[in-house]
Amino acid sequence: MNIGQAAKASGVSVKMIRYYDEVGLVRPAGRSEGNYREYEAREINELRFIRRARGLGFDMEEIAQLLSLWRDRGRPSRDVKAIAQRHLANLDTRIREMQSMADTLRHLAHCCAGDDRPDCPILEDLGGWEAGDLGPVVGPGG
Repeated sequence: MNIGQAAKASGVSVKMIRYYDEVGLVRPAGRSEGNYREYEAREINELRFIRRARGLGFDMEEIAQLLSLWRDRGRPSRDVKAIAQRHLANLDTRIREMQSMADTLRHLAHCCAGDDRPDCPILEDLGGWEAGDLGPVVGPGG
């Protein structure tokens, strides 16, 4: 199938298929006499694999490692598990950081009157100073 059909069958855009080919994530597709890429079931499965891995938040390096392990039927599963556990630890850290950000913003939004007065704890926090301070070291515009 051609690249458009491969995109439809795999759920990966034509642009991303070309990118994955360019960076060497996928093996080069065969070429027709007219020099068009031709994709077979193996390539479609690899593109689906990449799409699913991206959906789980794996970065390109991790996907390359996982794809290499997936292609190697003799791989030890501990290698795959180690990559997944590292990624999971990173996700857990990001979740904690994002939860902290959400808690802070929730608190600041609760403290802001949201009325016609200029006082705003959200802006004060972003500026790094609190009401009653002398103000930011460098004010807006300079």
